[in-house]
Amino acid sequence: MRKSFKILISLLLGTPAWAQVNQNQTYCNPINLDYTYMIYNASEGLSYRSGADPAVVKFQGEYYMFVTRSLGYWHSKDLTNWEFVTPEKWYFQGDNAPAVHNYKDSVLYAAGDPSGSMSILYTSNPKKGDWQAVPFILNDLQDPDLFIDDDGKAYMFWGSSNVYPIRGRELDRTKNFKPAKEIHELFNLDADKNGWERFGENHTSKEKGYIEGPWLTKHNNKYYMQYAAPGTEFNVYGDGVYVSDHPLGPYTYAPNNPVSYKPGGYINGAGHGSTVLGPGNQYWHFASMSVSVNVNWERRLCAFPAGFDAQGLMYTNTSYGDYPHYSPAMPSKKGAFTGWMLLSYKKPVTASSAQSAEFSADKALDENVKTFWLAAKNDEHQWLQVDMQRPSKVYAVQINYSDYKADMYGRVAGLHHRYTVEGSVDGKTWVTLVDKKDSFADAPNDYQQLETPVIVRYIRYNNIHVPANLAISGLRVFGKGNGATPKAPGNFKVKRAADRRDAMLSWNAVKGSQGYNIKWGIAPDKLYSSWLVYDATQLDLKSLNTDQTYYFSIEAFNENGVSKATSPVKIP
Repeated sequence: MRKSFKILISLLLGTPAWAQVNQNQTYCNPINLDYTYMIYNASEGLSYRSGADPAVVKFQGEYYMFVTRSLGYWHSKDLTNWEFVTPEKWYFQGDNAPAVHNYKDSVLYAAGDPSGSMSILYTSNPKKGDWQAVPFILNDLQDPDLFIDDDGKAYMFWGSSNVYPIRGRELDRTKNFKPAKEIHELFNLDADKNGWERFGENHTSKEKGYIEGPWLTKHNNKYYMQYAAPGTEFNVYGDGVYVSDHPLGPYTYAPNNPVSYKPGGYINGAGHGSTVLGPGNQYWHFASMSVSVNVNWERRLCAFPAGFDAQGLMYTNTSYGDYPHYSPAMPSKKGAFTGWMLLSYKKPVTASSAQSAEFSADKALDENVKTFWLAAKNDEHQWLQVDMQRPSKVYAVQINYSDYKADMYGRVAGLHHRYTVEGSVDGKTWVTLVDKKDSFADAPNDYQQLETPVIVRYIRYNNIHVPANLAISGLRVFGKGNGATPKAPGNFKVKRAADRRDAMLSWNAVKGSQGYNIKWGIAPDKLYSSWLVYDATQLDLKSLNTDQTYYFSIEAFNENGVSKATSPVKIP
């Protein structure tokens, strides 16, 4: 179709002929990065991208993000748009769970290596990456965290074990960060009291959980030691926090733990993270999310707005955590939920082809990152089309590709995703909404906000080029439907079990709803935790602390919006 004719059609439809994309106003988890293909399973032929254990630091007004085994790191001016840095000098290939700290005019770096030794690296120009090594050697570091206090004293914390606790020791900056002899044991898991620290999917395993990933944040002269549990491959992987008046303790367990927790929705997990002060003095918590299709350690990254309330409780807002939110580049919005709902969930879908019934087109719309549509071919004739069943206002599209037999390892040059997304009112006349046919960006979790929202009924993805097999785990269309917002769920009940870590939640189904968002916390105005479920009327929650009173609320949602939340129910 000629460009001039497209413009005419778009004017008749009241929509733009092609939508320019604004990548600064909003974002959507998982974060769209050119993730590195892992190299430590290459001998077994396991090819998959992974991003985990993000350490984000602000340096000279800009941001740097270091990620496990990525053969480099990422740089951003706004915590929204990230560019990969291949460092000029780099000492490590298999660096796990890196520790990073901004101290005066340098960025300091250390990485986990439980079987060997590691120096602290430093550079005054991380964009260039001319890293130098401090001569002194640190030993047996797994999931380290480097922290230098306002008084200049330096500390190293570490821990990744289902036996040993989070530990710390002071470092002597005047002697090349030589560690003090005394090692302080700070705290360990207490899964008998803290339900969220139990191992397994939905905390159902009898095995011991792992404590890992310490990260220390200082706020109002208090020290907030964050830690991850119970296992990175599970939907319930999250971060808790202990609080102290001194970096080496003693530490006190926070009553609202876990502080970063996202067990429901399209992609799960919010653990082993770091907290950084972003634009507009808004805190952000970056963490790991689980894919775990090719191997357990297949992961992505996420970002959530975070903060500290008037009582000094640390919190992270993960509600609707894989829906579009206002980005850190919009500091006036503080990471708020846009209110753009999912228009594509389980809607009628057709495709150019599918390799088999196991990989049918509906797998791209089921809000499950572990399932995907796999086209029979990878060429420019492949497409995926969604019928939203009624005209809706589309604000954004997210395309999540899956790594099916990619057979790639490490940083592979020239990877890119090229495609277009079209919209139509009648399924016959199409208008281009996203045009990436000439793009050479590597975008495995591509999120595109339209400059101007478009009213359409049909959305069609047209493939042009993918790096490997064409597999999509999520073609997610966000916007606002033109129907009724659901009513609040009735008969909401929370029955706490004899095991005080557990509670069974139930409610009446709401006609016309897609799902429900449950919120809970330690006070009616502190409902900091949430769990989003689709097509269910009960939830077996196993993440409570035994000695804590809770308040629960629930709301229903669909493509048109979110209901009013129920009044908080007190559960002693």
